[in-house]
Amino acid sequence: MSDWPKGLAIAAPASGSGKTTLTLGLLRALTRRGLKVQPFKNGPDYIDPAFHAAAAGRPSFNLDGWAMGAGLLDALAGQAAGADLVIFEGAMGLYDGPSDPGRSGRGASSEIARMFGWPVVLVLDVKGQGQSAAATALGFARHPEAPPMAGVILNNVASPRHESMIRAEMDRLGLPVLGALPRRADLSLPERHLGLVQAEEQAGLDATLEALAEFVAAHVDLEALLAASGSGLAPGPGVWPVPPAGRIALARDAAFSFVYPHMLETWRRAGVTVLPFSPLADEAPDPSADLCWLPGGYPELHAGRIAAASRFKDGLRAFAETRPVHGECGGYMVLGAALVDAEGVSHAMTGLLGLVTSYEKRRLHLGYRSAELLAPLPGYAFGARLYGHEFHYSTILAQPDAALAKVCDAAGNPVPETGSVRGNVTGSFFHLIAG
Repeated sequence: MSDWPKGLAIAAPASGSGKTTLTLGLLRALTRRGLKVQPFKNGPDYIDPAFHAAAAGRPSFNLDGWAMGAGLLDALAGQAAGADLVIFEGAMGLYDGPSDPGRSGRGASSEIARMFGWPVVLVLDVKGQGQSAAATALGFARHPEAPPMAGVILNNVASPRHESMIRAEMDRLGLPVLGALPRRADLSLPERHLGLVQAEEQAGLDATLEALAEFVAAHVDLEALLAASGSGLAPGPGVWPVPPAGRIALARDAAFSFVYPHMLETWRRAGVTVLPFSPLADEAPDPSADLCWLPGGYPELHAGRIAAASRFKDGLRAFAETRPVHGECGGYMVLGAALVDAEGVSHAMTGLLGLVTSYEKRRLHLGYRSAELLAPLPGYAFGARLYGHEFHYSTILAQPDAALAKVCDAAGNPVPETGSVRGNVTGSFFHLIAG
């Protein structure tokens, strides 16, 4: 691939260090300079890629070494062809991932950075820390599985004196400092229980991205950062999955928004006709579709509106009489009999499955999942093995239907969220990444 660009990985010792803020500021600042910047995100994350796309003007794709095989990783990395630079945002800490490897590794950001030759920009939150920040950076740079290190960007810097103390120790240890970001609480992005409030829900997002770009450009040496970028061998041609149908009715609105960009790109490349509809607007799935797909999202925040959407519910029930319907996480909850909201009020859902869930009884369910199908799923036969993740706070109160799959965590331990199947209807809290 002759036009394979150089790139950088934005990583940190832990979540909450400022990776996303820096990434969005860099994407917009470099795009404003006329560069074509291809964003990527490590791991199972629906929300950050939408912000990346808004900042860079190009779709952002997840790269997940635990759930994806090498062929799909190459196919997705190949989306950078024609760009001037890749910006890959890591997840959690640079070396964090399950202890048990998946299809291409543990899913750590370091593995993807090494795989594609992207040097790491290490974001360090230095609040309450002085010269010891340099010791942290040195440890990350000398880890036996360390990718090349481009340098360090300091975040939450309290004062010029604070910055100079840390810079002096970084210089002594031979660690380049590419920038220092002062504390700016006014530039934080709003959050809710599953992460940032979605990009499409933020009316002032473009102004925020412009402010982040100005902030980053003022405090990061962009020329030095670009000079530190690098790349290894270009990815191979890759392998794209086979789509589950030719015409897919896809629920798309604020309650049903968690669709991986690589899924949509897979469907687009295969010539799938996507027929979006909004349950919140009381729209039914297009009756000409071969399959109806209800993705995850935030139905627990809109349970009353969904319960009152009679045209949506009647249309979905009619569709399910003759064709497959599948729901993931939030979509699975809506396929059930009832959803109990945060105030303890029970709302009648579509009743296509017997599932009853409660957001009142909140408990975090989070982690990678592998599943062996006990019933066919659109695009996958009985016995197929699927890879994905689970991330929700809702609790199952009743799950009376037959299990859709044997589901295990990354270590191979069974989990009780097996999904359900009844006639043409399937659903699971399991978010599919790859099969």
